[in-house]
Amino acid sequence: MAKSNKPIVWGLFAAGGTITAFLLPVVVLLTLFAALGMTPDLFTYEYLHAFAANWLGKLVIFGVIFLSLWHAAHRLRITMHDFGLRQDLWIATTVYVLAALGTIMTFFYLLRI
Repeated sequence: MAKSNKPIVWGLFAAGGTITAFLLPVVVLLTLFAALGMTPDLFTYEYLHAFAANWLGKLVIFGVIFLSLWHAAHRLRITMHDFGLRQDLWIATTVYVLAALGTIMTFFYLLRI
C-alpha cells in the first residue's frame, strides 16, 4: 500500500478548524466589547503585550495562527475543487505556500516582541 501525506493535511485541517471554531467567537465578542469601550482591565495593552512577550504566550499565539492558516488553506483548496477548478497541483501549491509564508511571518514577528 502506498504511503500518503493526507493524514498530516487532514490533521492540521481538523485541529485548525477546532481552534478557530472555539476562539473566533471569543475574539469577535472581545472586539465588540472593545468597540463599545467595555474592555476588562485584563485586556489592556500592557497585559496583552506581557502575554505576547512571554514564551508560553508566544507559543499559544503561534499555535492558534499556525493552525488557523493551515485550516484556511485546506478549506480554500477543497472549495476551489468544489467550484470546478481542477488544477489541484497549482491551487494546492499556492494555498499551502501562502500558509507557510504566514506561518514563517508569524514566527519572526513573535520573536520581535
